[in-house]
Amino acid sequence: MAGNIKKKFSGGLGQLTIPVIAIALLVIFNLIRDPSFFSVGLSHNNDGNIVLAGNLISIINGASELAVLAMGMTLVTAACGGQDISVGAAAAIAGSVFVKVLKTSPDISGGKVLLAFICACIVAMLFGTFNGTLVAVFKIQPMIATLILYTCGRSIAYWINGGATPTISSPIISAIGSFIPGIPIPTPVLIVVAMAIVFKLVFKFTSLELLTQSVGINGSAARLNGINSTFIKLLSFIILGVCVAVSGSIGVSRLGLINHETLLLDIEMDTILAVAIGGNNLGGGKFKISGSIIGAYVIQMLTITLYAMKVSSTDVKAYKAIVIILLVVIGSPVVKEKFGKFVSKLLDNRSKASLKGAQ
Repeated sequence: MAGNIKKKFSGGLGQLTIPVIAIALLVIFNLIRDPSFFSVGLSHNNDGNIVLAGNLISIINGASELAVLAMGMTLVTAACGGQDISVGAAAAIAGSVFVKVLKTSPDISGGKVLLAFICACIVAMLFGTFNGTLVAVFKIQPMIATLILYTCGRSIAYWINGGATPTISSPIISAIGSFIPGIPIPTPVLIVVAMAIVFKLVFKFTSLELLTQSVGINGSAARLNGINSTFIKLLSFIILGVCVAVSGSIGVSRLGLINHETLLLDIEMDTILAVAIGGNNLGGGKFKISGSIIGAYVIQMLTITLYAMKVSSTDVKAYKAIVIILLVVIGSPVVKEKFGKFVSKLLDNRSKASLKGAQ
């Protein structure tokens, strides 16, 4: 029995321990502070549709773009042992392309929205390929390689629409950014669920998860075993490009316009933190997409909690930084190793005590 517990702790369950504990602590804290914090009710939105409302809905809805980006960032981190700090700027580019295609004519149909999204995906994947080439082919450290797009990405987004911030007025776009008529759950939440299912199916029916972990753990050994590590690293950036396009499109649809300066501003750091809080090794190797998704909700729940406590927007980042530092330190390999040894010692002592009692 003790052996099974130790095995579970050292496996996948152990990797999700920190994000699950973080969620639990935030839930307990909010329930003590305000028992009605997580209450969910029905209300009418601006279009007169009945929708779900409450802090819980705000949390899972507000974290949608972050959760999608965290999925793609997890693959890049696992394969390359580094992070892409240009996802916010790339999302602004994808959002600008999305709007540019939609504004080619006054009528916005479902087919046109699909075309705009495909174009946004293609552009984001091309920029992902650019970043991936620098990392996989030219062996540049990911954070340095993506610093180029981080620096100039929003300027490129500015040029795409000629410096303007065009608005989009369409029931289809409104439905993507808020609610589909007749469905009380926010559409961005449904998109996150769909993306998670796609990743799950890809991992189930392909060897992508195993190959990514193999390359991240030991690229040289992976090459000796016939794995094309360059392609796997490049592919991780391309997949992140799709996630960037999805997040950028959600962000544009929420606002009904494109603002290259503010769209998903500073989301890069939150994305990296979501991956770290999710128990993933930022140096590459073994990963769990589910951990990163939970990490995204931890960050959003913390933000909503601080706002509910009347913390000013200028102070929120400081409080978030303190809490996140604690979470990252608790989830660090050193602390995990010491805690694992403590648990093992405790279980061994309990087993010895049980044997003595039986004798």
